[in-house]
Amino acid sequence: MLEQLVGDSKALERAIAGDELSFKDGMDLMNLENFHMLGAVADVSREKLVGDTVTFAASYYMNYTNVCAASCQMCAFYRKGDEDDAYTLTPEQIEKRVSTAKDLGATEVHIVGGFHPTLQLDYYENMMKIIKKNHPELNIKAFTAAEIFYLSKLTKNSIKEILSRLKDAGLDSMPGGGAELFHPDIRNKIVRGKCTGQEWLDTIEQAHNLGIKSNVTMLYGHIEKPEHVIDHLLKIRELQKKTGGFITFIPLKFSLDNTDLEKEHLVTNESSSVYDLKVIAISRLMLANVLNNISVYWVAYGKKLAQVALSYGGNDLVGTAFSEEIYRAAGKATDSSVLELANLVKEIGRKPVQRDTFFNTVNTF
Repeated sequence: MLEQLVGDSKALERAIAGDELSFKDGMDLMNLENFHMLGAVADVSREKLVGDTVTFAASYYMNYTNVCAASCQMCAFYRKGDEDDAYTLTPEQIEKRVSTAKDLGATEVHIVGGFHPTLQLDYYENMMKIIKKNHPELNIKAFTAAEIFYLSKLTKNSIKEILSRLKDAGLDSMPGGGAELFHPDIRNKIVRGKCTGQEWLDTIEQAHNLGIKSNVTMLYGHIEKPEHVIDHLLKIRELQKKTGGFITFIPLKFSLDNTDLEKEHLVTNESSSVYDLKVIAISRLMLANVLNNISVYWVAYGKKLAQVALSYGGNDLVGTAFSEEIYRAAGKATDSSVLELANLVKEIGRKPVQRDTFFNTVNTF
């Protein structure tokens, strides 16, 4: 049936056939006018790969500091350190918050922060140790590849040494942040003081080689062009072929409020819902042969658009996002409960499943 409706789109034909899509295919899909058909093909691909379940985790988001040596144009979260609302938590304060998260039902704690200019490696090791000692059953998903790269430069330790020591201290997995967009033409315009795209990829590859699996993200909806999106997806695909270490791909919609891109009038509006759905669908099709999970971050989309995105190739809602601060700094509502997310899934006729970090089933509804 779909084959009869794709018209003259060779890229959609190849996607339906399950072929690996090229850069040209990806560009053709980005320029496709019939985004409903694009979504339909992506939804068929999703169903073939993962069925009708929609997963999500009970996750607690912890930002150990908002002090950052970088000052990225797309970030509303960072502080330089002398502001009234700048903070850095002690490992003991962090553990206390994690204890609260466990009481809320969290099975994972998601820990990221800024590039703090003075914290040394023992701070991060102590953070891992105190959490793992008191909450051994929780998955510690912490530190983006960008943070690890920065810490390597700051402490003059190799990336492998840092990752190995953090793993020994209790690190279980890594989030996918800091990827932004890999292409240097666009990355240099949206990040300041952060690793290059290739350095991010090299760092996460070393993590995968040490048995530390991770998520991977893409920040879109600002000043990028279609070719930057496709380039990013292809680089993820090539690394996934090499390591198999990515758990899920999370397209992150740029949130405009309070960012330098807004203040400098480089971006005046957030991306349209049509563009958001197109990015979800194309991500599914470009990564279809190597990465099963495409996550819809409802915090950025809002719950109603997130439901639609689940019919455009998405199969995961990321998590409850208890205490998420980065999108909150850009004006977005965050917290949700497991039951709320389960009901969102039921409303669209899909099967909700609470998962752990590695997509093992925790609970069904």
